[in-house]
Amino acid sequence: MNAMLETPELPAVFDGVKLAAVAAVLYVIVRCLNLKSPTAPPDLYFQDSGLSRFLLKSCPLLTKEYIPPLIWGKSGHIQTALYGKMGRVRSPHPYGHRKFITMSDGATSTFDLFEPLAEHCVGDDITMVICPGIANHSEKQYIRTFVDYAQKNGYRCAVLNHLGALPNIELTSPRMFTYGCTWEFGAMVNYIKKTYPQTQLVVVGFSLGGNIVCKYLGETQANQEKVLCCVSVCQGYSALRAQETFMQWDQCRRFYNFLMADNMKKIILSHRQALFGDHVKKPQSLEDTDLSRLYTATSLMQIDDNVMRKFHGYSSLKEYYEEESCMRYLHRIYVPLMLVNAADDPLVHESLLTIPKSLSVLDVEEHDHSAIFVPTGEDTRVASLHGAAHGLQGQAIKELRVLQPEVHVAWRRESRRAPQGACPSGTGTERFQTPGLLPGSSTCILCVDAGSSTFCVPCGGKHWPISPNCCSNQARF
Repeated sequence: MNAMLETPELPAVFDGVKLAAVAAVLYVIVRCLNLKSPTAPPDLYFQDSGLSRFLLKSCPLLTKEYIPPLIWGKSGHIQTALYGKMGRVRSPHPYGHRKFITMSDGATSTFDLFEPLAEHCVGDDITMVICPGIANHSEKQYIRTFVDYAQKNGYRCAVLNHLGALPNIELTSPRMFTYGCTWEFGAMVNYIKKTYPQTQLVVVGFSLGGNIVCKYLGETQANQEKVLCCVSVCQGYSALRAQETFMQWDQCRRFYNFLMADNMKKIILSHRQALFGDHVKKPQSLEDTDLSRLYTATSLMQIDDNVMRKFHGYSSLKEYYEEESCMRYLHRIYVPLMLVNAADDPLVHESLLTIPKSLSVLDVEEHDHSAIFVPTGEDTRVASLHGAAHGLQGQAIKELRVLQPEVHVAWRRESRRAPQGACPSGTGTERFQTPGLLPGSSTCILCVDAGSSTFCVPCGGKHWPISPNCCSNQARF
């Protein structure tokens, strides 16, 4: 009887199947969480100058290895999901005052003003003017966290609320924020300059906000008055170049595109009457807007083409993206500029990072500006889609001594160094156009020696001859 009740032993092959299944699950977990991804200090791209050396010495965090949270911290997608949906544990709620500005076209722009909670380390009056990401505002958790940290370190903060983004503020004209419209941000900056004539400005932009602040500074040199420096976090620099990559599925970019498009549709439709109502006196370009196409849109490009470009009368999506991208304005920024991007950013394709790379290695002797590009190592993105105050960015507020008076001394003009070693075959004499960055000029490829590796980037040289050593300046890090 006992022999009949005994369970027959399974063949050994079943043990092998179970082991294979467990191994497969572990492999998927390791790949999804990027647990094998190494940690490393950020790569830095910059021209060797007195200002650059001063910044790196004063902000050692820029050269330190970033250690993300254990288990989930190496996956940008999981960070995005956790931070975007669950939020930050005990997120701060800084207290501020909401300001209203009536624009010339009848639109009502709003921004929130937060006073400092401590004295700044150098005793100066410094205001951070902050532009959030797409469809974001001062009530978003990453902005609240950033503002709280800045206040405690002696900064006044002014945070723009993108036109139409606040759910409880109605539109007063048939216009919303767009990818590169600087009107509202400029109005906020002018208010700060007028109200606090003694203050100096630090300009900060996240994602789409990074595009807006860089475009604003480059539009006219007058916009750079009283500006100590600018920090751009996780922006894409060129919507035209990003257009094609946004429809690709690698890094789940197409999925994120769908999610952002869905959010934009909700915002636009919540202002349906103010934008498209029969009683509204709207521009001719909005008259032919087909709302059925908006309902069925699955990408930002479809929404931009059907609605967003028409707010400013652009005749095509190409024209809209060209005119509203900051790429063509970057070389006109003369204040110290820090451009921060995550290497694993699912929204900003790596091909777009050639833009800040090329800008950061422009010779300061030929181009009177100083830029540093900080592409943080893989898996350090903390939800730029829904926003996150990067650990790098937050700590940099505390350590960044670029705000001290010494920054205003003229930085040294370094002698240009000849490239060490020839460029890889076929690249040394290649010549191409960089639309927008240096309009009307040709650039050649610069072979950059980065210590253990060599790679080529546009050098931005406008007058150098074509030769294997076409760019005589050399960046070493």
